[in-house]
This record gives sequence, structure tokens and C-alpha cells, in this order.
Amino acid sequence: MKQQISKWLSILLPIFLGVFLIVYTYQKFTPGQILEIKSYFKNANYSYIVLGIFIAFLGNASRAYRWKFMLEHLGYKTSFYNNFMAVNICYLLNLSVPKSGEISRAVILKKYENVPFDKGFGTIVAERIVDMIVLLTFMLAAFFMQFRIVKEFILDKIPMQKLLVFATVATVVGVGLLLVYLYSKLPWILALKQKVSGLKEGVMSIVHMEKKMEYFLHTIFIWCSYLVMFYLTLFVIPETSNISFGATMTAFVVGSIAIAFTNSGFGSYPFLISKILLVYGIAETAGNAFGWIVWTSQMLLVVVLGVLSFLLLPVFNRSK
Repeated sequence: MKQQISKWLSILLPIFLGVFLIVYTYQKFTPGQILEIKSYFKNANYSYIVLGIFIAFLGNASRAYRWKFMLEHLGYKTSFYNNFMAVNICYLLNLSVPKSGEISRAVILKKYENVPFDKGFGTIVAERIVDMIVLLTFMLAAFFMQFRIVKEFILDKIPMQKLLVFATVATVVGVGLLLVYLYSKLPWILALKQKVSGLKEGVMSIVHMEKKMEYFLHTIFIWCSYLVMFYLTLFVIPETSNISFGATMTAFVVGSIAIAFTNSGFGSYPFLISKILLVYGIAETAGNAFGWIVWTSQMLLVVVLGVLSFLLLPVFNRSK
């Protein structure tokens, strides 16, 4: 029962947050501003969106190919097409249940490539750790390039004392759980350790794999593709086409955070993008329209590739 409640909360809370942000944003706009937003959608140059989607498609393909390097180290030669379709399905499922897509990737690999779930999932965890490090690198770059803006937009609004208390409590609880895991002889903990051993092997594959340089280069390409896609979409409307590189980097980071920590940024992506662009002098109506155009194009790619992958995955493997 508790698991069901937790599952539904993980689905519904981000959706409710997104709906709240949408209602909160649009109730502030006058009828004239609503018409202005509609005009941005009507007059946008969607050729840049098409080009941006193509760049993002290449990023997805690179992510699927990069996955092979860790799996090969574990002794599994997987099909690029299965990896690619698993990645697409992962993104699609993450639109509903946050992080459920990562589990689906390991399940697909187990079913079609006979890779043990714990090892496959371990490689995905390692991949997410790498992605988090890259995102933090972008955040630091934006922080130093646009210190005043970041300070006003984020740092000044963080309740540091409450955050410190939370971090202290979380650290104490984490250390306690770690000690229980390391020294307890309870049967269920011993069984958990056995499962974690396979997960650990998958995670450590990124450290011991032979093709580290290839993996690193694909990682650079993946994140550059995301940044280039975002940069190209700035030319969709005239108001965003002339912002500085520092502003581009800051907006990209804010958008990436919105997507990473919610149901792929529903509601939160346009809201946060419009707020950060407002700091750079771009009207909130233009920023909101831009945010929705970019977010919708990204989700269109996710849905189309995800649905096609769902349909083609069993067909492709039946013909092997």
C-alpha cells in the first residue's frame, strides 16, 4: 500500500506542480499579453526547431553508442539498435514516472541482450553520475561567467540555514544506514549485498573499461549537442536571437535542471526559462513562448522516438 502511494505521489506531484506553475503564470497575463504570446507561436521560425531536433537525435544516438563501451567491458556485445531503442523508451517513460525509464533500459537489455539486470542497471547509474558531473561543470561555468545574475536568481533565494540543517540530518541518517549495511548480519541485508555486488560491477565498469577516451569524447558530443540544440532554438523568435553566450549558458543550465528534476520539465521549464530571460531584459511573454516552443519540440522528439521504439523493438528482435 505504501509503495503504491509513493508511486502515485511521484507521478502526480510533479504534474500538479507543473499545472500550478502554468495557472500561476497565465493568470498574471492580460488578454493583450496572451495574444502576444500566441503571435510568437504563429510567427516563430520553426526551421531552427527542426535543425535542433536533428542535433538532439544525434545526441541520443551517441548516448546509445557510448553505452556499448561499458557493456563490452562486462563481456556483453549488445546491438546498437537495441541500445538506441532502450534509450528512447527510457526518455518516454520518464515523462510519467520519474526515473522509471532507467529501470526500463536495464529490463530491455535483460530481455533482448541477456545482460543481467543488476549489471545493466549499474552501467546506467554510472552514466547518470557522469551526466551529473557534466551538468555541475556547466553550472560552475555559468556561475563564474554570470556571477551577479546567478546570485540574484538563485543564491539569494536559497534558505541557507534550513539547507544546512537538512544536509546535516541527511548526512547523519546516511552514515547510520551505511554502518547498518556494512556490519549487519540480517538475512535480507546479506541478500541485498549479493544484489548490490552486480550493481557495483556495472557502476565500476566505467572505471575499468578499455575505451575511456571514446567514452569521454561521446560524453562531450552528447552534451554539446544539447547545448547546440538550445542555442539554435534561440533564433526561433527575434527577442532571444541576440542574447550573449553567458546568458545562453545560464538559461541552458536552468532548463537542464528543470528537466532533470521534474517530469521532464512540464510547466517548470517554460516558467524558469521565462524568469531567467527576464533578468536579461527579455519580456516575460517572449520568454514564456520561447520556453514552451523549445520544451514542446523536445517532448515531440521524445514521444515520436519512444513510441516508434516500443513498436519496433519486438519486431527488430524477432527478425534476428
